[in-house]
Amino acid sequence: MRLFIHHETTYRYDAPVHYSIQQLRLVPGSGPAQVVVHWDLHAPGKLDAATDAYGNAVRMLVMTRPLSEMRFVVRGEVETTTLRDGRLEEGPGRIPLEHFTCATRLTEADAAVGDLARGCGALDRPAALLELAGHIQERVAYRSGITQVTSTAAEALALGQGVCQDHAHLFIACCRAQGVPARYVSGYIDPGDVPHAASHAWADVWLDGGWVSVDVTHGRYASGPYCRIAVGADYDRAAPVRGMRVGGGGEAMAVDVRVGAEQ
Repeated sequence: MRLFIHHETTYRYDAPVHYSIQQLRLVPGSGPAQVVVHWDLHAPGKLDAATDAYGNAVRMLVMTRPLSEMRFVVRGEVETTTLRDGRLEEGPGRIPLEHFTCATRLTEADAAVGDLARGCGALDRPAALLELAGHIQERVAYRSGITQVTSTAAEALALGQGVCQDHAHLFIACCRAQGVPARYVSGYIDPGDVPHAASHAWADVWLDGGWVSVDVTHGRYASGPYCRIAVGADYDRAAPVRGMRVGGGGEAMAVDVRVGAEQ
């Protein structure tokens, strides 16, 4: 399947920004699940390339001139593969697997998350991961505008509502509560006729010597209409755009993501 991706993020400020550093994880890599046909990332200044500890492609932008708007535009094509049982057929990566069993602020398990993790049974086969995804769908209905990027897995479970990011964090929290390594994945999906956004998040779980990708929001393995961008312990480590600025006052952000598919 070939995915055609357009992603535009625009920040507008009430006053000029005098200095800004932005860290962008908006460039995918080729691997067992996908081959990047071409990819362009446009920014309002020179981008410096780097690779982070997780192996993600990172672009750094430093702006020292005043500006009242900052826009990042991605256009690309990716050829994707359907993976059997969601298995990536790749090694553990740069980070020791033990790192992905440790709770983070966004994936820490409180008593309610611990009960959910214990009640779902052993996560020892791919089908069990889909069963856990089903339990999470029952407990946390998909609804945008309720949670924030700073919301935790425990908060989403308590609210009973959230988005793909919350589903992924809660799924990861349950895996880690059982001592099973799990990591966060950010990327894109061809939404087809489902009402969820083209910008998406899911999880990888280390099982039987390999990573298994699970889309918790849709209750299926994450392969085929999926473009992987970055992995990390949670959203904070895989966020598409992170940065700091001096000046600017209030900020308004507009995001336009469109994904099309061709068999």
